[in-house]
Amino acid sequence: MQALADQFLDYVTLERGLRPNTRAAYEDDLRSFIEFLRHRGRKSINEVTRKDILDFLMSEKERGLSVNSISRRLVAIKVFFRYLQQESMLDHNVTESMDSPRLWKVLPDTLSMREVDALLQAPPVKTLYGVRDRAILELLYGTGLRVSELAHLKISDVHPEEGFVRCMGKGNKERVVPFGRPAGRWLERYMTEARPAFDRTHRSDRLFLTRRASGFTRLGLWKLIKQHARRAGITKNVTPHTLRHSFASHLLANGAQLRVIQEMLGHADISTTQIYTHIDSNRLRSIHARYHPRA
Repeated sequence: MQALADQFLDYVTLERGLRPNTRAAYEDDLRSFIEFLRHRGRKSINEVTRKDILDFLMSEKERGLSVNSISRRLVAIKVFFRYLQQESMLDHNVTESMDSPRLWKVLPDTLSMREVDALLQAPPVKTLYGVRDRAILELLYGTGLRVSELAHLKISDVHPEEGFVRCMGKGNKERVVPFGRPAGRWLERYMTEARPAFDRTHRSDRLFLTRRASGFTRLGLWKLIKQHARRAGITKNVTPHTLRHSFASHLLANGAQLRVIQEMLGHADISTTQIYTHIDSNRLRSIHARYHPRA
């Protein structure tokens, strides 16, 4: 494959007049890609699948490359594959349907299990605020709820003993999502110890309350999660949606069916849920428990 890449680079330099800096960038992009394929055991360019390319780009994202750098890597791969197809050296061009603007929808930020554990343990649970924040983080990761869905939860929507929550999703569609024992324990502790202190007048039906006894806004939850991500020493750009992505990716990696994940996430179209299928399940399977690590 490296010989094909060298042939391609010579072609674009001599025939297309590629500038030295651009050639050097393409050379670096393709060298990294080919090295990734070698580790995967791919011996021929015709063995490369669309998933291989997506997994490579995801690995580069996890390594800390910027969106622009990853986009450039994809461009180099696409141009390389197009050249091979034109030269009749490629049976099928798997990059034809891949474009950068849509690519970022299939490369969501996710956390490793170690990072999830660090984030969940970040709130100082000796305080009432820490108990509340731990319950929020456990429920977000344990259910994959959207931050707006969590913000609008009422006390009557959550059933810790039974292990499920009812929420109103997009299009005013109600769904039931289960959660595991850790989330249930922290919810019970929050509702017993912390929430009564936030709602002294007993007038609010919102589940999670601020110090002013009002419900959280999306921005308020975003700031809370950012704060605990910094406390946990996580360098990734962690948002409420990161926990939703991690929930879905960890489930899929451990064998959960895509249709089940679709139902729990509240996706109207299965194609939206399929953004998670690029995850290398073999890599994650060894470090996760069956289906969901905190179930």
